[in-house]
Amino acid sequence: MFMNYKFMFLQLINYSTYQPNVFSVPLAFICPASLIKSSMFQGQYIFSQIIEFIPRREFDKFVKLYNGNQRIRNLDCRDQLLAMIFGQLTNLRSLRGIVLCLNAHTNLLYHIGFKTSNFTLSTLSRANENRDFRIYQDLAQLLIKKARKLYINDNDFKIELDGAVYALDSTVIDLCLATFKWARFEQNKSAVKIHTQLDLRGNIPSFFWITEGRKHDVNFLDVLEFEAGAFYIMDRGYFDFTRLYKINSAQAFFVIRARSDLSFKRMYSAKVDKSTGLYLDQTIKLKRYYPRKNYPEKLRRIKYYDEETSQHYTYLTNNFEIDAKKVADLYKRRWQIELFFKWIKQHLRIEVF
Repeated sequence: MFMNYKFMFLQLINYSTYQPNVFSVPLAFICPASLIKSSMFQGQYIFSQIIEFIPRREFDKFVKLYNGNQRIRNLDCRDQLLAMIFGQLTNLRSLRGIVLCLNAHTNLLYHIGFKTSNFTLSTLSRANENRDFRIYQDLAQLLIKKARKLYINDNDFKIELDGAVYALDSTVIDLCLATFKWARFEQNKSAVKIHTQLDLRGNIPSFFWITEGRKHDVNFLDVLEFEAGAFYIMDRGYFDFTRLYKINSAQAFFVIRARSDLSFKRMYSAKVDKSTGLYLDQTIKLKRYYPRKNYPEKLRRIKYYDEETSQHYTYLTNNFEIDAKKVADLYKRRWQIELFFKWIKQHLRIEVF
């Protein structure tokens, strides 16, 4: 629901860029019925209604906390944020395009929420380069927190579990090497990596960490605060026994693909229903010195055959209570984070800074 609604929303906004008035898309096409019926939005432009969802008081607190508007004369932090939102929603691919489009509607800027009546490319570019990113990071976390509450039951997650369920993964966003030399990724290009913790109960990201493209995925586990009772679903890029034991020590649970060269001693084998695709459900302990030192506790090893992909999968988890089939089903749900990354790359518009 979240991704479909967002896709429709952005597509209709993009369509508006081909109309004589970029702000004149009918409200009925893109807003929930509850907003259409509200008299408080009558006569307002679409963009001004969208930014109503950004809590002004909290945003001003973040700006004040990080001195965002100190010694600012022309373009404050809020106008900078609104300009970038405008560029994203109207399918503009560069800062120059944003400036040209906004300046073409100077008589409307005040009515859609801007203080600034005239934009310059150099001012917007310097603002993006020099303003404290934590202002917008904290705002994003605040909006994510609100979105998670709205979409917590709006999904097809049917696995009955008490705790939260998160998928961990990362994706690489290519950048211009000439502009982002600090983020060198390969010989001829730069990139940043977005490490993401996706809440699978609502398909909403609960935490982002943006690094240079070369940063290994496993480092993401060092910055996360693990919730007791929560499940963390990961691929083999996060396979590190020291960090997995950190999850175990936080009384949280992990499900991760096992490596083929794993050396272990089988302690116990539980009965499984092979008609469900399960091959084995074992309790094991690690054999080699350093893995056993880094993870001294028992592990659960589950092997599963997936008919859809015609492949065998082997998982490790520290949860010994839930059904083995649920472990396999949890890992299947990890695919939602891949769909989320695909959605981001399809709709990330601004490419030239």
